[in-house]
Amino acid sequence: MPPRRTTIDPAKGVMEVEWQLFGELSRALALKVSREFDPEIVIGIANAGVIPGATIASILDRPFVSMMVSRRYRAEAQVRETPAIFGEAPAAARGKRVLLVDETCDTGDTIRLARAALVNLGAADVKTAVSFRTGPYEPDFAAMATDAAIVLPWDRELLINGEFVLNPVYEAFRR
Repeated sequence: MPPRRTTIDPAKGVMEVEWQLFGELSRALALKVSREFDPEIVIGIANAGVIPGATIASILDRPFVSMMVSRRYRAEAQVRETPAIFGEAPAAARGKRVLLVDETCDTGDTIRLARAALVNLGAADVKTAVSFRTGPYEPDFAAMATDAAIVLPWDRELLINGEFVLNPVYEAFRR
């Protein structure tokens, strides 16, 4: 299976996020959301949006579910293609005010696709939230905006053959 991230521009810098910062950003994001929106359910975009989504759902004391949206990977070109929804949008969102959460948002392709699926399902209202806005797309709520590549604490290392190793995607930043 290829790494989740395939293109990172070191010229834009790297932001290594520790668990404590992630927690504070999640609290700040939940506070922003609560001032403007009262979701009935929080949906995290799997894989990486599940952790911030579940954290924000816990802080807001709302139910949490995930939905799988992913990009297919073309190894020969080392690029990700247009995102696709695996399975269906969670039925629990039908008729509800939904907060859709992902960890980062650059072009907005993934979050727009997920939002459209929830609207088509019949969600009453869908607002989007991300921990990091890293590009031109503007979700409804973002904890932080940066051009830097984000290295998340749950993504930094991989378990390979029983050993933790630096995620190969981030090797270039360690040199």
